[in-house]
Amino acid sequence: MLIPFSKMHGLGNDFVVFDATRTPLSLTPARAAFIADRHFGIGCDQILVVEPPRTAQADFTYRIFNADGSESGQCGNGARCFALFVREKGLSGRDSITVDVPGGHMRIERLTAGRFRAELGVPRFEPADIPIEAAEAALHYAVQAGGEQVHLQALSLGNPHAVLEVDNVESAPVERLGPLLERHPRFPQRVNVGFMQPDGQDRIKLRVYERGVGETLACGSGACAAGIAARRSLGLGSVISVAVRGGILAVEWAGEGQPVYLTGPAVRVFDGEVDFGSMPQVGEAQTAETNA
Repeated sequence: MLIPFSKMHGLGNDFVVFDATRTPLSLTPARAAFIADRHFGIGCDQILVVEPPRTAQADFTYRIFNADGSESGQCGNGARCFALFVREKGLSGRDSITVDVPGGHMRIERLTAGRFRAELGVPRFEPADIPIEAAEAALHYAVQAGGEQVHLQALSLGNPHAVLEVDNVESAPVERLGPLLERHPRFPQRVNVGFMQPDGQDRIKLRVYERGVGETLACGSGACAAGIAARRSLGLGSVISVAVRGGILAVEWAGEGQPVYLTGPAVRVFDGEVDFGSMPQVGEAQTAETNA
């Protein structure tokens, strides 16, 4: 059976998006990993699924699958693509939608054509909420990784984040420390790892090694986590410009107990169809039809 999809991206963080509002989608971890594979599948960082709302307060349910087939609780760049998708597919013509996500709701606003602002909720800092193994909450945690001790901030935005301050993001040890910290035993649910460089007044540069994906050109929730970390430790303002490899994101956070907002673009690249019924395992030949 051929299932329609859209290929989309937010600053190079790319997604395959499915509409499951009318017909349930059987997206197993193996299928998700195959779809995300860039050699034998469609290729993406994450898969987004639009489902009917689970609560009366929401318009849709927003589900996210990582490239390794695991399910994620948050994706800020994906949220903007989600909103563009439901608009372009005629599922909603509203400029503001509310979606069910694990643990609550997310509101996404259309600002201009192709530009959206998403509310990612109130950041949580208690070790049990992140989660990180620690006796008590701290601004920085000392973690042994790769034969050295690193100091990082940790928080949750519906998914766990660790943020390290570095002198230069271009020479930061993303490839070496990223996977070590992502699966570090102190993070029982793994973690997204951000390498953040201060870059002047209310500006930072960022690279992110994403949980279940690897390094991406942009990470929306990672940008929010880095902006929050920079505001907490460096005293940056409430609106922070975050330069990722795919472009510029804007993060707004008024401070403790307040929600964080992410603003940036969303782009549809092409539409296509994939055959779930004959979907092979990774490494075997596969058939997919795409229409630009």
